[in-house]
Amino acid sequence: MRMNALLLICFILSTLPINSFAIDDDDKAETKPQSFAQHGSIKLNIALQKASGIQTVKLDASTYNEEFVAHGKVINIQALLALRNRYQLVSAERNNIQAKLNQAEQNVIRQKELYANGASSKRNLQEQEAQWQSYQSQIAGTDFQDNAIVNEATVLWGEHLTTWALAKSPTQLNNFLSHQEKLIQITLPSNKHLADDIKSIYIATSGDRAKAIKADYVSIAAQTESLSQGESYFFKTHAKNILSGMNIMAWIPEKSANVRGANFPKSALIWYMNQAFVYQKTSAETFVRRPLLNYSLLPNGSYHSQNLKADDEIVIEGAQMLLSEEFKGQIPKEGDD
Repeated sequence: MRMNALLLICFILSTLPINSFAIDDDDKAETKPQSFAQHGSIKLNIALQKASGIQTVKLDASTYNEEFVAHGKVINIQALLALRNRYQLVSAERNNIQAKLNQAEQNVIRQKELYANGASSKRNLQEQEAQWQSYQSQIAGTDFQDNAIVNEATVLWGEHLTTWALAKSPTQLNNFLSHQEKLIQITLPSNKHLADDIKSIYIATSGDRAKAIKADYVSIAAQTESLSQGESYFFKTHAKNILSGMNIMAWIPEKSANVRGANFPKSALIWYMNQAFVYQKTSAETFVRRPLLNYSLLPNGSYHSQNLKADDEIVIEGAQMLLSEEFKGQIPKEGDD
C-alpha cells in the first residue's frame, strides 16, 4: 500500500509544468550590461568609455619611405690630420725656397748687368745662375711632394675629404677637430645601394630607431672599414654622445617609392600572441581590433602603417583596457552551460 502511494505522488509531480519551480523574474535585480565582447571586437557604452579614459583620434594620410639597416663606425681623423700637417710643412718649405728663388733671380739680373759693364767676373755670374737653378730644382721637389700627399689622401679618403683637409682655410676639418661634428663611415649590405637623392640618414649607437639622430651625406668612401662587400659612404653628424671608434647602426631610405598609409602614436599599439594590433572605433560604442601587418617605427617615436588610412579613428588611450575587456567578455561565467 505504501509503495502504491509513493508511485502516485511521483506521477502527479511529473505532470506539473517545469516552470512551476522557476524563480520569478521579478525577484531578480535588473542589470543592463555595459559591455559586450566577441572575438576581435568589443561594444562599450559611452558612459563606460568616459569612465575608462578611452581616447581616440582620426588619422591623417601620410607616406613613408621604407628603410634598410646598415652598419658603420665613427672615424678617427688623425691620419687625415697627419696628411694635412705634412702638406703644410711642404707648403712652408716651398714658400721659403720661393723667396730664395726670387732673390736669386734678382741677383742673376744684377750680375748680368755688372758683367756686361765689366764690373763683375763671369765666374760670379755663373755662381748666381747655379744658385738660381738649385732653387728651381728645390721648388720642383716640393711640387712633387705636394702631388704625392694629394694622391695619398685621395686614395685613402677620396677627393671630397682631401679637398677639405688640404684647403687653406679648413673650416670643415676644424669642425671635426673641435668635436662640433663627427665623421661617420657607413658600409651598406652587398645587395643594397644608396639612392642618388639621399642627403641624410639616421644613426644610433644602439638598435633603438626612436633614439636615432640625423647624419648628412659627405661623399663616397675610397675604402671600406668592414668586411662587408657593399658600398661605403662618409656622413657627418652633430651628435655629442658618440666617440671615435664607436660602432654605428644606420637606417637608410630605400630607393622604392614612398609607401602610403597613416601615422599613429606608440600608445595605440598593443600586442597579443606576438602580433601587433590597434583598436579602431567603428561606431559610437563599437571598437574593432585590427592587426598591423606592415608598420614601421619613425624617428619621432611614432609609427607608420600601410594598413591604416585617412579618417580611421583609433584608440590612443585605453587600448590595453579594451583588450582585457574583450577577452574578459569571452570567459564563460560560472554556472554557464
